[in-house]
Amino acid sequence: MLKILAGPTAVGKSEVAIQIARQVGIEIISADSMQIYHGMDIGTAKPSLKIRQETPHHLIDILDPWEAYSVGCYVKDAQNIIRNLESRGKEHLVVGGTALYLKALTEGLFQGPGADWEVRHELEAVAAEKGIHYLHSKLEEVDPNAAQRIERGDLRRVVRALEVYQKTGRPISYWQQEWERGTSPPEADAPTYRMVILSMDRRALYRRIEERVERMFEDGLVEEVRRLLAHHMGLSRQAREALGYAEVIEYLEGKRSLSDTKELIKRNTRRFAKRQMTWFRSFVRRGRAGLIEMREGIEEVAKRVTEVLYPRQGKSAQAMT
Repeated sequence: MLKILAGPTAVGKSEVAIQIARQVGIEIISADSMQIYHGMDIGTAKPSLKIRQETPHHLIDILDPWEAYSVGCYVKDAQNIIRNLESRGKEHLVVGGTALYLKALTEGLFQGPGADWEVRHELEAVAAEKGIHYLHSKLEEVDPNAAQRIERGDLRRVVRALEVYQKTGRPISYWQQEWERGTSPPEADAPTYRMVILSMDRRALYRRIEERVERMFEDGLVEEVRRLLAHHMGLSRQAREALGYAEVIEYLEGKRSLSDTKELIKRNTRRFAKRQMTWFRSFVRRGRAGLIEMREGIEEVAKRVTEVLYPRQGKSAQAMT
């Protein structure tokens, strides 16, 4: 069974997870779409090497920042790690705030209609005759959102997007948004899981966000971004658009002052946290997760989470205190 600890950025997920690890002896699987990258440490609030030596963390520092990664890759990698841990009798805890990773892990990936090989062959024939750019331009007409995300040279994904449109009469981006909003049912083989969402008074959370942003700049966020940009391989689109990094890149390009950049990151992070909680509360409303407010100290919250996610260990820990 999957064990998940989620919540908005800066709420204290990592601190609680580390405390649980000390109590239960778990290994942590990150569900953060930016902590996967080497060198993106300060802006992602990545756990320190010391913490990772104390408690094994997975899916952190697995890619170079110019490489691409997808939700599908994450699900496959996370499932492989969980199976490996289970085979060794180890408990796991998935920890993070990347909603799409968690949704795909718990409810399955968006699949869409089955393959129609006749339609695919027709579209591939058009691409062979007129070029992939012609096919991509057709996608721009019917589904500009998907066309923006799909590279012009990615024949497989362009064909699939057009195939879905022809089969359903709706663009693939529509179906993906339905999946993201949670209005589509889970896949039949979706795993069972326990999930706890950490929450916090909004004013307190916003204060923590502002303090974290100030600390990131003190720790050298600008220098980190400058170093990443200086590499001859550059940054992937995914990495360049990361919260905090995108704004600092614009600062280095001379688009705004340092003080304005800090305030913009604070504002964007507050908005991001609000969107995260909207999504997480939908899980709670649908009875798929429990909500624990961060009103107590880390140790007390960790005990409460342990009682939900690891009932036997939670009772044992309670009996010893």
